[in-house]
Amino acid sequence: MIFGIGTDLCAADRMAAKLQKPAFVQRVFSPAEQALLNERGGTHRAETAAANFAAKEAFLKAAGTGLGGFALTDLAVLRKESGAPYFALTGPAAEWTAANALTPHLSLTHENGLACAFVILEQNK
Repeated sequence: MIFGIGTDLCAADRMAAKLQKPAFVQRVFSPAEQALLNERGGTHRAETAAANFAAKEAFLKAAGTGLGGFALTDLAVLRKESGAPYFALTGPAAEWTAANALTPHLSLTHENGLACAFVILEQNK
């Protein structure tokens, strides 16, 4: 059963400017995400950061909590070896998801400087 659906859009050029601020990067991206971003250069780095940020906001919309629901670093967005994105949840976000028997599903795309994320929270009860 679907618990919630969320989507969000983020501009890569806006994210490129934000990535210049270390405090922003540490507040928004987990250490694993920071490592992922550091592996990517130039435009691809900004696109990845924008997609990850959009995924976090889409998750919060699907959860119905709004932007203050969980720490953004607890909503890490990583990539499988195949390149498929997934959430690596920690802290209160992981506890809440487990307590509600939820499985997050994530799809990301980016084109023409925009990154889009779509999240479905599936309830496993």
